[in-house]
Amino acid sequence: MKFDVIFFIFEMIGTVAFAISGVLVAKEKKMDLFGAIVLGCATAVGGGVIRDLLLGQTPPVMFQEPVYVAVAFVTCVVDFIILRHKIIKADAVEIHRVHAKSEFLLNAADAVGLAAFVVVGCRTAVNAGYEDNTFLVIFVGVLTGIGGGILRDILAGQMPLIMKKRVYGVAALAGAIVYAYAETYINVLAAAIISMVLITLIRFLAIHYRWNLPSFDKRD
Repeated sequence: MKFDVIFFIFEMIGTVAFAISGVLVAKEKKMDLFGAIVLGCATAVGGGVIRDLLLGQTPPVMFQEPVYVAVAFVTCVVDFIILRHKIIKADAVEIHRVHAKSEFLLNAADAVGLAAFVVVGCRTAVNAGYEDNTFLVIFVGVLTGIGGGILRDILAGQMPLIMKKRVYGVAALAGAIVYAYAETYINVLAAAIISMVLITLIRFLAIHYRWNLPSFDKRD
């Protein structure tokens, strides 16, 4: 299988995962279907748009290849229907369980989406001819990973997750650094997998053990 096909699969994984995370935030904010679609699609393609503009690739890929928006749209609609059905059918106890599961799914989708898009962002910078500019490759990778989540949280009227807890940005940065340097020594696919596993592992460990960077909050 060609690397381009593999990285397209990574993009699809990230698109679906981030679309789900956007709908889950929309659920917490009690948005309607339109709001859920806007939030989910913005999360799914936002980081990619920022990446393309930074690299001077205009119009951004989402406008050249509508498949990304189409996949995000379908994911949002399906996820909205499933979540709404569960809430309508649930009693008070079950609603609490639904919310608990939603929080886990949000964290899982966010971690997977972050991992996939950091790698895709790094690879896009390399393919654009910047393989010798390691700083740019890392920066673009991180921005691609966190851009959609930041846009999602801003639209939802809440502090972006990267700014407050669970070493979100650190995970993206660690994964981007590992990929940028690893691909010069090992197979590109191996570097991508190692980076994605590292990012996902850091995120889940941070959530499980409640790791946070020092902050101005006395509770941390």
